[in-house]
Amino acid sequence: MNLRKIAMIALGLLLVFPSVEAQKIKKKTVKKHLYTLASDEMQGRRTGTEGIEKAAKYIEGEFKKIGLKTYENLTSYRQTFTFKNRRTNEDITASNIIGVLEGKSKKDEYVIISAHYDHLGMKKEGEGDLIFNGANDDASGVTGVLALAEYYAKRGDNERTIVFIAFTAEEMGLVGSRHFGKGIDASKFVAGINLEMMGKEPNTGPKTAWLTGFERSDFGKIVQKNLEGTGYKLFPDPYPQFGLFFRSDNASLARLGVPSHTFSTTPLDKDGEYYHQVTDEAETLDMNVLTETIRAVAKGTESIIMGKDTPTRVVIEEKKK
Repeated sequence: MNLRKIAMIALGLLLVFPSVEAQKIKKKTVKKHLYTLASDEMQGRRTGTEGIEKAAKYIEGEFKKIGLKTYENLTSYRQTFTFKNRRTNEDITASNIIGVLEGKSKKDEYVIISAHYDHLGMKKEGEGDLIFNGANDDASGVTGVLALAEYYAKRGDNERTIVFIAFTAEEMGLVGSRHFGKGIDASKFVAGINLEMMGKEPNTGPKTAWLTGFERSDFGKIVQKNLEGTGYKLFPDPYPQFGLFFRSDNASLARLGVPSHTFSTTPLDKDGEYYHQVTDEAETLDMNVLTETIRAVAKGTESIIMGKDTPTRVVIEEKKK
């Protein structure tokens, strides 16, 4: 094989994958996590049920295999608390699942990589499919958290400490992330990388994703710069009318000033057949889209995790016109 052919192959790989390093995030592993978390066995992962307990144990097991440490003074990966369901007034005990990969030169500066692992559970009655599997919402995001945890643990060169979190009770009002936010010194948290609904090709086209709250810090611009030349592009949230910046767990950290944003790919204006429906099954997701998006997140946020870039603090107030 001559040098020109080798160069052409190398260029082709670069266009397919955001970075050579990111190729280590394998589609086979991504599919395993997604299909496990969205399986009928998890019974829709409603907070406070046996189903979400199975999901919690799976995530804990993966964190242990990867070799993540526990968070601060916790004795396990669980941050357990009790809250009152605002709809039923019942007390629910729930757990965020948190694993830590300590940084090197900047270990006292934290970057969060998160997604919510709860969903809607099961219909109480009816015929046919009764399970809200929540494959895209948000088993896809948790899959990203697990894949990125393994990726960075194997690399072992993160300068900042990475806190990997599977939040509970997002569907009940961002409860898990709000609880986590109450106990942190926000000034130590440099960025929040939240992953939500990443398993479908967006309206912006193949090899693209979009970011909520793009204009509220320079986080998105940093990611765009890091993705230059990779063939993958990041766009601002195309659905400002939905107020998405405040509807996922990034908001709980952003309200504290942390430049915390959510990556997504789903064409929400065309997804009504699946969003919060029993049809949100693993088989409806594109494993290529999900895998390449996770790879792009790895490449796009790399300079933040390595301590080279620090996003500006987030702006919460609406700009006056």
